[in-house]
Amino acid sequence: MASAEPHHRLIIADDHPLFRGALRAAVSGLLPQAEIAEAGSLDEAARHLDAGADIDLVLLDLSMPGVRGFSGLMYLRAQYPAVPIVVVSGNDDPTVIARCMEFGASGFIPKTVGLDVMREAVDRVLAGEVWTPPNIVPRRGEGDRETEDLLARIGSLTPQQMRVLMMLGEGLLNKQIAHELAVSEATVKAHVSAILQKLRVDSRTQAVIALSKIEGMPSVAADG
Repeated sequence: MASAEPHHRLIIADDHPLFRGALRAAVSGLLPQAEIAEAGSLDEAARHLDAGADIDLVLLDLSMPGVRGFSGLMYLRAQYPAVPIVVVSGNDDPTVIARCMEFGASGFIPKTVGLDVMREAVDRVLAGEVWTPPNIVPRRGEGDRETEDLLARIGSLTPQQMRVLMMLGEGLLNKQIAHELAVSEATVKAHVSAILQKLRVDSRTQAVIALSKIEGMPSVAADG
């Protein structure tokens, strides 16, 4: 294990306070002087990242308010590409792990592992390595070429476009999205047009269906 460093800053993003506490205990045991912020939603995690402090690592639950499936990971990777993200999930399906790694995660920690394993994973990632469970081999999904193309198209969205797409998936209207993002409706319309073009679809409904396919490949309903 690496020696404790006084200046590490981490964010634990999970909507379950008890599990945030468990993760905090794991990290504090490895890095006693680390600064640890907690977030119960994707928006709260983003606010911490926007606060200006250099964040060394985000520990991210896949299922939180404001995010479904892999969209939260995709958004954070696009918005904050320099910040390592480790997914911490109750679903350790090898295909889920593989998808997380494809979407840019620096590691994957099942919620079922013990504190020592969590500490090892965090230590390795902070050292610049990638960590996945040694007893689980990540397995690529058996999606066809159309699915792989869809993944690539969604991956081409800008951070703001990804955010707008997620809000479309929540059923928000342009006016509501504009209010949430503090931009004009014209800007939202421009984002929607760009999203439709990049996803090669003709309507908002088809764009939401495309997002649903990503969020459900494979289902992360078992996450918790």
